[in-house]
Amino acid sequence: MNAGTVLRRAHRFVAVVFTLTVIANFVAMAFGEPPALVVYSPLLPLFLLLFTGLYLFVQPYVTRWRGGRNLRATE
Repeated sequence: MNAGTVLRRAHRFVAVVFTLTVIANFVAMAFGEPPALVVYSPLLPLFLLLFTGLYLFVQPYVTRWRGGRNLRATE
């Protein structure tokens, strides 16, 4: 398993965690003013999603720039 596969799986896992923290935030807001821990809990997964997503977005371009294999199917 290479680093790209591990990072892609981690990105998916963090996306689920982020979604659950946002849902928990809205549920807590339905019952009044939530504590600061609940309000700011989605920020850590959000930043992890930002960095892993940017890496996954740029990865094919860097591979092509370095002269790696062509990612598109050859005709």
